[in-house]
Formats: sequence, C-alpha cells, structure tokens
Amino acid sequence: MKNSKTYQLALAALFAALSYVVFTFLQIKIPVGGDMTSIHLGNAVVVLAAFIIGGPLGGIAGAIGMSIGDFFDPVYAPLVPKTLFCKFFIGVITGLVAHHFGKITKNNDTKHVLHWAIFAAIAGLVFNVFADPIIGYYYKILVLGKPAAELSLTINFVSSFINAVASVIVSVVVYMALRPALKKAGYFEQLNW
Repeated sequence: MKNSKTYQLALAALFAALSYVVFTFLQIKIPVGGDMTSIHLGNAVVVLAAFIIGGPLGGIAGAIGMSIGDFFDPVYAPLVPKTLFCKFFIGVITGLVAHHFGKITKNNDTKHVLHWAIFAAIAGLVFNVFADPIIGYYYKILVLGKPAAELSLTINFVSSFINAVASVIVSVVVYMALRPALKKAGYFEQLNW
C-alpha cells in the first residue's frame, strides 16, 4: 500500500456507504405516537469501521452514512445533527478502547483481541444507548418543539439497547472473521496508531 492515507479515505467512503445502506434498507421502523424509532444494524458498521480504520475516521464514516440515511427520510431528517454527534462518538470511543487500550491491531493473541473487541464495541454502544435517546429527547423538545418527546424516550432506550446488543455481536463476529485476511494482506503494518 503505497499511499495508506488514500486507502484509509477510500475505506472510510466504503464504510459510509455501507452504514447508509444497512441503516436505510435493513431496518425495522417502529411508530411511537407521531414519532418513529427503528431497529437496525447501522451502528455495527460504525463499530466495524472503528476497528478497521480507527475511531475518528470510522466515526466520521458512520456519522456521514447514517446522517445521509436520516436526511433522505422525512421522519428522521430533523435528527441529522443528533445522528452526526452520536455516531461519531460511537466510533471515537470504540476506536480509543480497541486501539489505544486494547491494541487489537498489534496483538497476535486471538483471545486478547476478541476480549478487547467485545469490550470496545460495548463501550461505544453503551454511550449510544444513553446518548441517542437523551440527546434526542432534548433535541425534540428544545429545537423541534415536540411536546410528545416523553412518549418516545422509553421506547428509544429499548430500541437503542436492542440495536446495541445486535451491533456488538455482528461487529465483533465480522471483525474476527476479517482480521486474518487483513493481517495476511499486511494492512495492520500500514497503520499508525
């Protein structure tokens, strides 16, 4: 890989597109009064991106992809700023725990990598389980002026928790399956974290 920065940006674009597709086309919408929430695996793509291209870049990729999905859906369009913030920090937190503390790309012990990948995914997604519904609640009341925000708060906690559990499982399984191929291709030697 002669230009790893270009390669990283290409992967970020790929993960942005993948998060958009997964969020937009593989979701189950749940009506809540005059509002909507959904069960989806978009967050799994953000976590996987943080594992492979690092936290900040993975967070940016997921935030862009899922925000584009929100933007083109009239129900979610007003929530684009919240999505940008929450998904970016899923990536940052996951990447920080996985790469800075767990050093998952430098360690050859599969058990160590698996434990830190699970822990990192949980850390990033626990942030989202609380941040997404709470920020969404205040955003809906203060910015959008929706008095029915209380109705969706509890449902959003539940759907965020379901999304988190599914995303931890999917992202860790996919990463552990891809890791040997990435390692064999020499991808990890190109990284600077």
